Formats: sequence, C-alpha cells, structure tokens
Amino acid sequence: MNIYDIAKEANVSTATVSRVLNNSGKVSEKTRERVLSVVNKYSYSPNVFARGLMSASLKTIGVLTVDIRDMYYATVAYTIEQEFEKLGYSVILCNTGVNAEQKERYIAMLTEKQVDGMIFVGSVFRDDTISGTIEETAQKIPCVIVNGHVEGAYSVVCDEADGAAQCVQYLYQKGRSHILFLQNSNTYSSQNKGRGYEAAMRAFGGEPRTILAGPGIDGGYRAVELLLQEGVAVDAILASEDVCAVGALKALLTNGRRVPDETALFGFNNSEFCSCSIPSLSSVDNRMEEMGRQAVFLLYSILNGKEQPKKTMVPPNLVLRGTTP
Repeated sequence: MNIYDIAKEANVSTATVSRVLNNSGKVSEKTRERVLSVVNKYSYSPNVFARGLMSASLKTIGVLTVDIRDMYYATVAYTIEQEFEKLGYSVILCNTGVNAEQKERYIAMLTEKQVDGMIFVGSVFRDDTISGTIEETAQKIPCVIVNGHVEGAYSVVCDEADGAAQCVQYLYQKGRSHILFLQNSNTYSSQNKGRGYEAAMRAFGGEPRTILAGPGIDGGYRAVELLLQEGVAVDAILASEDVCAVGALKALLTNGRRVPDETALFGFNNSEFCSCSIPSLSSVDNRMEEMGRQAVFLLYSILNGKEQPKKTMVPPNLVLRGTTP
C-alpha cells in the first residue's frame, strides 16, 4: 500500500492525499474523511521513501533520453538539469539508447534508487515496447513525458500539428500550393506534424503528399533527389526535422533548383542546423527549452502537493529565414 493506492481507492489525486497526510492546504472535510478512512483501513503509515511527494524528499530526479548526442534531447535535458539545480535537486541523467530492455533497466534502476520523480525526454518513449512499463512506474512515482504522451503520466507537449498547419498557411499565402511533407520517422511527434499538415492542405483545397525519407541528412537528400528525377511538381517542402530539411536543401541546390524562388523549404525544431545551411533554414520552433522548463515546473509542483493538469501545451513559433519567401 502506497500513496498512489490510497489516492486510487479514495478517488482523489496523490496531491490531495499528500495535503491530508501533512494537514496542509485546502481540502474539504468530506474529502479528508474519505482519505483518512482508506488510510485507517489499511493502517497506512508512509515511510521516509514514500514521502517523496511529501516532506522527506530525497531531492533526486531521474531524466531519461534515448541519445544525449542529439541536439534536441541535449537541449531539453540540459534545461531540466539546470532548472532543478536551482531548486536544490540533483539529476541522474540516463542515456538509454533505443533498446527496450535497456530502457527498462534504467527505469528499474531509478525506481530502486527511489528518485522523487522521472522525466522522459522525447516522443520515442511512447513506443509500445516501453509505454506499459512507464505506465506502471507512473502509478508509483510521478512521471512526466516531454513531447509525448503515455497513459498515467503527465505530459508537456508542443502543439506541433498547429506548427505544421501554420507552415502550410504561410506557404499558401505566398502562392505555393504543391507542398510536400517529408517525414523521416514514425514517432508520435512526427505523426502529429503530419496530421497538422494534412488537415491544413485539405482546408486550402490542396492534395496532401507525404514522402517517407531515411534518417539524417542523407535520407532527406535521397528522397528529394528521387522526386526531382521523377519530375514531381513541388514548389514547397515541409520536413519533419531540421536535419532532414538540410538534406532536402542540398538535393534542391545540387539539382539546380532556386531556393526559395522555385522551391521553398521549412524544417522543424529550430536547431543549430538552421544557421549552418546556405541559405539559412526557415523552421518551426517547438520551444525545446520552454518544454524543459515546463516539465520542471510541473513535476516540482506535483512533488509539493499541488494539483496539475495531465497535459501542458506549449505553442510553436515560425522562424522565417532564407529558405522561405
């Protein structure tokens, strides 16, 4: 029996149980009696480790990424670590790789170390091979997913579907109608971008066309080069990642396409790749640092007994540079 079991049986949040047990915050008398009834029923007495949501916190947070070398994951993880350091917490950073068994080992290790909470960085953790483990863990320890969703966990996501839709709207306003979506992965994040793209294309009377590209710069390059060789009509491209867009840009320029005069190009993530390309890459800023800060605020609030929404949405921004008119 733990605080999560108490909350479930009393039909309240863990934050409410925390307030009742600590006699802090506003709780109605009826709710307080319901919680105490369950507590007394099981003779529940929280030990020092179970008080991670209460007064005897170990002040340690587990942060899990798939590959810390990736600029997206590195930026979010760095922001989380810095923000928690200001709050007096230590961070255990886990570089899990893509293997499901390795991810499970890291989750088990953090659970054994009795961290106060876990933050999973990236929609890749929504994968069916690991989401069940995260869901089970979230019943014992507060868990937050950055840019993804797993049942039972809290999530901080960018409205990337809206970001993709904004790109399509902007391009149509600039007279572009043969807009291609270049998708280089099949993650939760990429699927959301694709849905936003398709909905906007149909809203403007266009015909959506999604092309699957391989990973990295080479994947984007090969996909676009093949399209150009086949003579496909395309006057704008929205890529699901900046790295894919850089490959697409290389293919366009190599094949004599003028960018953005003949073909406009948007990337996604507003990463350092944008300033490295010539012309500089227009991109959707999904505000990685802000998502990291929101994840810290969310988890810290939960650990201090404050009720929070299961999902926090961060709006995206379009950043216009040299690859768009």
